[in-house]
Amino acid sequence: LKKPNKRFSFFFSFQNEINEVPFFDIQLPYELALKIFQYLGKTELGRCAQVSRTWKVLAEDEVLWYRLCQQEGYLLDTSISDRSCWKLALKDCRARERTLKTNWKNRIGAVSQLPYELGKILCDVHSCDGVVIAGYTSGAVRLWDTRTWDYTAPILEAMHGPGDAGPQPHVSFVRINSSLAVAAYEDGTVSVWSLMFGREPIHRYQHNQRIQALALGSEGATVATASGFEVKVESPNDRGFWQTTETFEIQKLVNFLNLVPDVTGSPVTVAAAEDIVYLLKAEDPGKILHSVYGQPVTCLDVSAHEAAFGVKTFGWLLNEPNQILLYNLETSQCLKKMGNSIGDFTCVNLQNSPPNMVVTGNKDRRVRVFDLRKSESLCSLYAHQLGVSAVQMDDWKIVSGGEEGLVCVWDQRMGTKLWEMHARHPVRHLWFNSHSLITANIPDEKTPRGASITDDDPAVHCKHRGIIYAYEFSVDQLAVESVLPICRSSYDEVTGYNYNIGLAVPYDNI
Repeated sequence: LKKPNKRFSFFFSFQNEINEVPFFDIQLPYELALKIFQYLGKTELGRCAQVSRTWKVLAEDEVLWYRLCQQEGYLLDTSISDRSCWKLALKDCRARERTLKTNWKNRIGAVSQLPYELGKILCDVHSCDGVVIAGYTSGAVRLWDTRTWDYTAPILEAMHGPGDAGPQPHVSFVRINSSLAVAAYEDGTVSVWSLMFGREPIHRYQHNQRIQALALGSEGATVATASGFEVKVESPNDRGFWQTTETFEIQKLVNFLNLVPDVTGSPVTVAAAEDIVYLLKAEDPGKILHSVYGQPVTCLDVSAHEAAFGVKTFGWLLNEPNQILLYNLETSQCLKKMGNSIGDFTCVNLQNSPPNMVVTGNKDRRVRVFDLRKSESLCSLYAHQLGVSAVQMDDWKIVSGGEEGLVCVWDQRMGTKLWEMHARHPVRHLWFNSHSLITANIPDEKTPRGASITDDDPAVHCKHRGIIYAYEFSVDQLAVESVLPICRSSYDEVTGYNYNIGLAVPYDNI
């Protein structure tokens, strides 16, 4: 930009001493000039800062750069008084984001294997914001906070009744959100813990039959369980006492169960029972969202306003291939029919996908990304040898898990595989955010034959137990995490034959 005319008045003073700002041949109050500058971006503000000292003070106003930082999604929970220089804060946030992206692409970071105990086989794993919950065949439920690598995992204690002597039943399902942890057991018992009030459960209730599905709201305190032909919704009242909010009777056994997030008032539940999808509300308890005879539902996910699920067809329905259906939960209308594959859709992720996008996994070993505005596949990735079991995406990458135990990270725009990791059992859970990734390989066989898993045999246990990995790509946390788990402590275990050997850094001191 050219310098302003010589007849302009220049103010060589600080921001709090500027009363008027020269705008070509007029003088504007500082507040009005700031109002004009708020429509400029980073590049335009940088150019304006080179015009004069007065414009430089105006272009570097903290209000402008605080607004730009908020618009790009950085430091949303801060106020303008928390930082002294918001221009530098935005620069640091963008540099950190570029570093994270580079670390993801090049697999630069640290990987931790969450600790385990002999005699326990993984049954189910879930995570929320880096906090992981796991249930075992011994009935134990454990928590880890992967944001602190030296965190000691507590065991959540079950509430024992007078007739509960003997071994604990297996854990069927576990779920966790920001405030609650829930576990369902093989005998139909459901235990609810508060993450703020210790290891004793705050609520416990019982089903007469085995629990087929468990759902926990992404926020708040609402638990839904399906057992037999009954779906029960539990939540605390205004005084904090837990009670059964709703009980729904349906016609078939439930395969998938989800609570609709961000619902005001009574909770809304979406249940898939064989070839029927129910929308369960208090005012309309038996509403059927979708029902086509001979087309069972193979996967389900819900967002605040929509539900996406896969339907399977048989050989005599040649005109209807396997598809992903998208329904509006408010109007109960089918919005889109996506996909045309021979294999069954085994997983779908709608809630954690970018706007207007959905990612799916299929038995035909492919990961597909659909644009909800066009109903067509944006990319199709040949991912896994035995079918896709878990999948999640963001605006530039896709992470998928397979039945053969492979975890793959993909560049969505390029359609190329960045890297992969392998473990023995199928990947049943994966979750990631901007800087961390959590994967869980859970065995299908909970009672392995040929050897007793309860024996003190580390080789047999390592083969059958399942495994949970936590990956960290943030530069701020790599100082400690970059050290391998086997080298993080001195050799102070009494026995060294199991897999808990720890060596000192850089050499052992045995």
